[in-house]
Amino acid sequence: MEKFERTVERFLVPIAARLNAQRHICAIRDAFILCFPIIMAGSIITLLNFAILSPDGFIANILFLDKLFPNLADYQTVFTPVLRGSLDVMSVFVVFLVARNLAISFQADELLSGLTAVSCYFIIYPPYRIIDNESFLTMKWLGAQGLFVALIIGIIVGEVFSRLANSKRLQIHMPPQVPPAVARTFKVLFPIIFITIGFAIVSFALTSVTKNGLHELVYTLLQAPLRDMGTNIFTVVFLGIVANFLWLFGIHGPNTIAAIRETIFAEANLDNLAFAAKTGSAWDAPFPATWALNDAFANYGGSGMTLGLLIAIFIASKRRDYKDIGKLSIGPGLFNINEPVIFGLPVVLNPIFMIPFIIVPAVNTSVGYMFISLKIIPPIAYSVPWTTPGPLIPFLGTGGNWAALAVGFLCLAISTIIYLPFVMAANKTVKTDSGG
Repeated sequence: MEKFERTVERFLVPIAARLNAQRHICAIRDAFILCFPIIMAGSIITLLNFAILSPDGFIANILFLDKLFPNLADYQTVFTPVLRGSLDVMSVFVVFLVARNLAISFQADELLSGLTAVSCYFIIYPPYRIIDNESFLTMKWLGAQGLFVALIIGIIVGEVFSRLANSKRLQIHMPPQVPPAVARTFKVLFPIIFITIGFAIVSFALTSVTKNGLHELVYTLLQAPLRDMGTNIFTVVFLGIVANFLWLFGIHGPNTIAAIRETIFAEANLDNLAFAAKTGSAWDAPFPATWALNDAFANYGGSGMTLGLLIAIFIASKRRDYKDIGKLSIGPGLFNINEPVIFGLPVVLNPIFMIPFIIVPAVNTSVGYMFISLKIIPPIAYSVPWTTPGPLIPFLGTGGNWAALAVGFLCLAISTIIYLPFVMAANKTVKTDSGG
């Protein structure tokens, strides 16, 4: 075991550390993290419209809101515009943030880098459509379907802008009496002009080849195949295993794979949410296997489903130190914060808990998917905050399906059962006088 640990520390840890520090991966990861509150706002509004304000919503039925407010559904129009400012324009946020994050790593002007990326995104965007002498811009590529192009343009603009902006030969320095905002824009004027002209030329060349330019080309060749390849139970389980395996060596696994995970699943997650917003139900959402499975069924207490480990400790542990750590960890663990368990128990480099820490999430993800594939519960279509207590995640994520709540508790029971023999084995690693 010690030889294995040394091998991992020698080869895996440096690779993971380099990935976490790689500027493009960091830029993409942080862009999606910063977008999360906006995605959450759209998800909450969708849930509000169809769970509370819809006469057949589960909360409306429980509280008899449709009887108290006969025109309840009319209030949906008040909140629906939130979707236009969140999910429907997701790619605009991403292209700005990726370019901004890269500029920060180069110590260039991050605000103007982001704005230049937005400008280039619309330069390369499919042309206006003329209908009845009116110009219309399609919304198709502003949301999830434009994410890949947003990532590409954000990276290119962030890199090129930062390098050109840091070149003293291209900088225009204004006299001290010129207002700072004006001097700031003139300093990077040439880089912005060069980049926008370059994208205009590329856009002209691409539109002569394909009707919708870069967006259609990238979506057809890259984004759609990657989405279809990734949105299956095997990919979800595999990425979960990788993330938890990295945690065992003190590496934040979810953060390390965040850029890959979001690239694969972002469009599918948004499509599921858009489907629920359109139909008012999560049933028959187009992508039953997304990363939402991991959060809904395999992340109670945090990575490794450690809420099950804490329950197993309270049931079977004879070690005073484990029980003390369990008491301190149960509060944060209810809200999926498990650093006290991972580093306090510890789980990191613990040969006893390595196996269940990896196996439990894989089993529970598969169990949740089985119930979805058998159409006992609907897919997880609604985004739920990661700090939501365990079994409530599938309940809210399916739009209030009670069977999903039961499956959530089933997964918690399964995790506890799997952890129990390993907790019992840990009892034998110390003398009996350490028990309490």
